[in-house]
Amino acid sequence: MIPVHDQHGASVSVRHYFEALRSIKQASGLAVQAHELAGRCVGLRTPLAECGLDNGFNLLETALAPVSEQRGGLTQLARRAHVELAHALRALQADQACILNASQHPDCRRDAQWYADVCVPRPIYQELRDYRGWHHAEGIDAKAQNGANTSVPVALAIDALNVNLGFAAANLALFANSPLESGQVTGLKETRTLLWPRALASARFGGDLKLCTRPARPFHDLADFFGWMFGPGTVSRGLPSEPDADYKDARTVLPDGDPCLMAILHAGRWSGRRLGDSAPVELRVDARHFEYSQIGQFLDARLRYRFGTLPPLADLLAAWRRPGGLETLFASCDTAMYIEGRIPGAGFADPCLLEEAGAAVARSVLMAPMAVQAGLQANLAQAVALMHDWGWQRLGALRQTAMASGLEDEQVRALCIDVLAVARAGLPAADRHWLAYADFVMETRRNAADRLLETWLAAPGGRAQKLAALVTRHVALDPSRYGA
Repeated sequence: MIPVHDQHGASVSVRHYFEALRSIKQASGLAVQAHELAGRCVGLRTPLAECGLDNGFNLLETALAPVSEQRGGLTQLARRAHVELAHALRALQADQACILNASQHPDCRRDAQWYADVCVPRPIYQELRDYRGWHHAEGIDAKAQNGANTSVPVALAIDALNVNLGFAAANLALFANSPLESGQVTGLKETRTLLWPRALASARFGGDLKLCTRPARPFHDLADFFGWMFGPGTVSRGLPSEPDADYKDARTVLPDGDPCLMAILHAGRWSGRRLGDSAPVELRVDARHFEYSQIGQFLDARLRYRFGTLPPLADLLAAWRRPGGLETLFASCDTAMYIEGRIPGAGFADPCLLEEAGAAVARSVLMAPMAVQAGLQANLAQAVALMHDWGWQRLGALRQTAMASGLEDEQVRALCIDVLAVARAGLPAADRHWLAYADFVMETRRNAADRLLETWLAAPGGRAQKLAALVTRHVALDPSRYGA
C-alpha cells in the first residue's frame, strides 16, 4: 500500500501510523505485538494479520493469516481484508495520509538522500546493496502489489507454479496500475515490473539476474526447480547461524568463496564472515538453510514451503537425486506449500471506479487476483492444458505486450478471456462474484492504469497539480463506502 499526503499526494514516510494502528487494534479487542528495528516500530502482529513495511517507511504491507476454503474461503478472507484496509486508512490519518490506488508512486524521488531517509534498516539490505551490488534504491518509490497466496498439494506444486508464471500476461493486463514514474508518462501500463531487471542489472553475481528472469521453459519437477534456484550458476545468499531466523531481519553469514547453496548443503559445513562485523563463523548446515533460502528468486510467482518435520540433510540431498524424490520427501515431512503470486499490481476501490462500475465491482477489487489464482489452481489440469495450448514462448512474449498495451492488444485480451474462463470454472458458484472487477476490466478494456493515466493527462497545470488530482479520484475508499 502506497501512503500519500491526503492533500497534495506526495509520498509519505509514516511516523505515527503504527502507534495509531495499535490503538485501533486494541480497541477492537485484538492482542497486538510490536516489532522494532533500530528503536523504531516497523510492524504489528495480531492473531489475524501482520501489518508492517516492505522496503521503506513509504510502503505499507499487510499479510493476512490463512483461511480455509472449507470455512467461507474467499468471502472470509475478503471480510478480513476489508477490515484491515479500514484500519490502515484510519491509522494513516495520524500522518495526514491516505492510500493511493497505484502500484508505484507516480512522482516520487529516488535519490540517495530520499533512500537514506525512508529505507527500513533491515540487515538483509546491507548484503544486497554493499555485497551483492544490487541497486536497492530502484524500489524506494513505493512498488506495491496485491499478492495472492494459495496453498497447493506437494504433488501439484510445480504445475501450479508453472501456470502462475505462464499466465503473467493475463494478470498484468487485468491488474496493471503504474503508468507513471518520476512524474512522467512511461508508455507502459505496469512500470513496476521493471524493478527487478533494473535492480539486478549490475549485480556482482550474474546468477542474481537469472533468478528474476523468466526461465526458458516450464519446470519439470521440484528437483528441476531447486536445481535452477540453488545450483551452479547461482550464489547463495547470506545464511543465518541461528535456527528459525526471519529472512528479512536475521543477522547472516556470507559464505566464503561465493558458492551456490547446493555446494554448501553437500559440504555440510562452510566457513564465512558475519554480516556487519566480518567476524569469522563456521556454519553447520542443515535443512533449515534450504528452507530459509526460498526467498532468493524474484519471478512473477514463488513456490513457498515450510517443513512440518525437518528432514535430515542427508535425506534431503538423497531425495533431490531421485526422480520424484523431493515430492515424496516433502509429503512425508508434512510440508506446507503455497504459491505466492507477485504480478498483480496493488489495486483498491477508488472514487473513479465506484462511479464507473458501482459497488459490486468495487467490493471485488481486493479479492479479484486471489479469485483468479485460486480458480486456476482448483482447475489445474485444465489450466496446464491451456498453458500448453498457448505455448510457453508465446506466453512469455505476451508478457511484454501486456506491460505496454494491456487489453488494447487482441492476443492479450484473448488470453485473458481464456484464463478467466478456466479460473471461473474452478471456483464454487458462491465465489465467482469475486471475479467482478476482472470482468469489468475485460468488458471496458480499461484497467486501473488506464483510468489513472486519464486523470493525470486531463488535469490542468504541472506535476504538482496533476498529483493532487489523483488524490481526488484515485485514493482507496473506506470499504464502508461500497458496502463491504
